[in-house]
Amino acid sequence: MKKITLLSLAAAAVLFTACGEETKKVAAEVNTTKVAQAIKEDTLNAVETTKTTISEAASAAKVEAEKMADAAAETAAAATMKVAEAVEEKAAEVGESASKAMASETVEAPAAYAKCTGCHGANGKTKALGKSAVIAGQDKEALITSLKEYKAGTKNVAGMGSLMKAQVATMSDEEIEAVAEYLSQIQ
Repeated sequence: MKKITLLSLAAAAVLFTACGEETKKVAAEVNTTKVAQAIKEDTLNAVETTKTTISEAASAAKVEAEKMADAAAETAAAATMKVAEAVEEKAAEVGESASKAMASETVEAPAAYAKCTGCHGANGKTKALGKSAVIAGQDKEALITSLKEYKAGTKNVAGMGSLMKAQVATMSDEEIEAVAEYLSQIQ
């Protein structure tokens, strides 16, 4: 459209060149008006095109932002669920450990264990004379077997056989079993 307008203006200018000074003035005014009008039309078209482009870009950006917000919300929800599951799992572990600890602390020692406390401690967690293993938490049957072997004089761990024989010599099988039961329940 610009080319046609400019060609028309050029043709008009050529035709009016021979017409004199007055014609030249009129032609110049017409040319200026037409050029100004063409520029105005082109400018308005460019503004409209820019408005449309900006509007379309804004709509696309809004859609993309909504998608990103949805994805972020989903990620946050998934992370929150994982954290909640981990907290629940850890709480269950802590609760279980606390229950075991409370159970081992609340188990009452049988009267026959009283003579053991001097070397093994009130809860069986002391190494006797710094030589023996901790007896708390050991298997009940293994404890019964060891105590009976000490009583019979057939066991001597770390040179403690004769001392242990003297300690368990007066214990009945029921007392040995009660002591072993008590020690096996301590964690």
